[in-house]
Parts: sequence; C-alpha cells; structure tokens
Amino acid sequence: MKIGLVGLGKMGFNMRERLRRAGIEVVGYDPRPDVTDVESLQALAEALTGPRIVWVMVPSGQITADTISDLAAVLSTGDLVIDGGNSRYTADAPNAAMLDARGIAYLDCGVSGGVWGLENGYGLMAGGAAPDVARAMPVFDALRPEGPREEGFAHAGPVGAGHYAKMIHNGIEYGLMHAYAEGYELLAAEQLVTDVPGVLKAWTRGTVVRSWLLDLLVKAVEADPGLAAISGWTADSGEGRWTVEEAIAHSVPVPVISAALFARFASRQDDSPAMKAVAALRNQFGGHDVHRAGPTSGSGSTS
Repeated sequence: MKIGLVGLGKMGFNMRERLRRAGIEVVGYDPRPDVTDVESLQALAEALTGPRIVWVMVPSGQITADTISDLAAVLSTGDLVIDGGNSRYTADAPNAAMLDARGIAYLDCGVSGGVWGLENGYGLMAGGAAPDVARAMPVFDALRPEGPREEGFAHAGPVGAGHYAKMIHNGIEYGLMHAYAEGYELLAAEQLVTDVPGVLKAWTRGTVVRSWLLDLLVKAVEADPGLAAISGWTADSGEGRWTVEEAIAHSVPVPVISAALFARFASRQDDSPAMKAVAALRNQFGGHDVHRAGPTSGSGSTS
C-alpha cells in the first residue's frame, strides 16, 4: 500500500515512520525541505497511483482548509482525503462537500497519542462513509496500538463524528490533567509529605487513579521535583473551548472541564484584573487590607 502524508511536524513525522515500519510506502510533503520527500503537492499526487489516499496532518483552521483546497486541485475522481489534524468538526461537512463535487471522498479522523505515538500507537476516531473507512483500514491498523482494533480505533459515525469525538476526548483530558495538577500542588504544600514524586509513583499501579497521564506527571516531577524549570503559563489548543461551547449548546453541565479551561486562562495573567476588583471591593465595603502594586505585579506594601 502507498499513501501520501501532508504535514511532517511532531505528529506527522512520527506517523510517517510508524506507517513505514508497518510496510506502507509513504510519500510525505512538508514545506520544510529537510523533512519532505517531494517538493510540492503536485509532485506528491504524481508520486501516487490512483485511486490515491492522502492523509492531511497540518494545524487546524485556515491552513487545513487551504491544504485540502489545494489537494482538490491536484487529485482525481476516486481519490480519498483524510483530515487527521485537530480540526473543529464543523469544518468537515464543507470540506467533504467541496471534495465530493470533484468526486473525491473525505474522512475526518481524530488522532491521540502525541509524541509517544510512534512507539505506542495512536488512538483513532474516524468519521465518514463505511466504504471509505474500510478502504483506509490498513492505514488505521498500522497507526493504532497493538491489540484488539476496538481498543484503539472507532468508526464514530458520519463525516464530522471523528473530530467531534476527539474534541470531547481533549475536553476530558483538560479535566484529568487539572485534577492531577491540583493533587500535586496539595501534596507539595504539606510538610508531612517528604517524597511527593514517590507518592505519585505509588499511585501508578493498583489504584483507581492510575493512568498514562499520571505516569507522565511522575516522569516530569522525578526530573524536576519542584517543576522549577517550567512556567505555569498554559496554552489551550481550542478543543477545550469547543467542548464547553458544545456543552452549552446541548445544555450538558461540564463544571470540571470548564473549570480546567478557565484555569488555563488564569495561568496567562501576570496579575488578575478580576482579583484586583475583588480586593478593591473588600477594601470598600469592609476596610480590608489591600496590597499596593509594586515593581512586580501583585507585590508591594500593605496599607
């Protein structure tokens, strides 16, 4: 089997290698000449024999839309495009319709596994027509973890379902990570606990909170117990926001996921305007002390 892969970043580069290890010939394209196999999307299309399968692994948003549009111009009737990036599910139907007008099939696929996917495999959630999923199954089987297919791959539903499932997966991930982070902070705050990394590691087998995320937290705190080398500034990929928006649209309460998302927003503030307002209000109605802003945000003398 031979496929095209567009986007050779952190995920795509390792996916190309995992596919090749499984005996699938991969022609990769990336704008960076040091990693690409061909010089253009046109050259990628010419290097594949029809009917082609091309997997897109580029950042979500306009870059994905432009890439799929550019592919439509160089592919042919009967070809198949798979968007494996973190696209919002609402982009899938327009992409599918645009390609369908040219006789090109479309699948969306949520991919989880990060930089560890090369060795461990990737969790995959596909959306699209069953015949198209079946056609791409050798690719899915090569990328997913070893073991039963249903434990690493799901045909989630029609076009859009794969990215919707991945969005919810990432929303859950936000909540799980923040719960572990809060537990870590509490352990570190208590003087009775003298071996925080050891406690976390003791949870990794036999307890109900064991998970791969916990394993990764142990790895991080063993390397840097106080996490002194890391800033608390935390980005969000967008999928946590989309999950909360979907929760509002469906009237589904998601207090844990939304709190984890808002905590990421708070992590980017040097000094919270909201908390400044709270301090000012406490001073106004109760005469409570406030800290005057000093050379660094939030510091200064107490009045």
